[in-house]
Amino acid sequence: MDLERFLPEAFKKVPLHMDFEGQKRAERLFQVIILVFGVVGFGWGYICQQFSQTMYILIAGFILSCLLTLPPWPMFRRMNIVWQKSVETVESTDQQKAKKKK
Repeated sequence: MDLERFLPEAFKKVPLHMDFEGQKRAERLFQVIILVFGVVGFGWGYICQQFSQTMYILIAGFILSCLLTLPPWPMFRRMNIVWQKSVETVESTDQQKAKKKK
């Protein structure tokens, strides 16, 4: 079933791709955010002597990292993907050469 036909036209125009460099940047950003919030959460939980505070801060970091890295923001689509041209099969090139000779 094709669900795309039920979407409004505005949603169909939203780009859904992310280039390879953008994926690398998103992964690095995700790791840094989780690490920083984990260290801060551990420190704050240690000071308060409550593990729940650590978990709340870590969950907040996870939600923030998801909001920043999961959507294909324009900062993750700066490098256009350049695809190579398709390689023709040997038979089709031989057929084309034969047609040119005739």
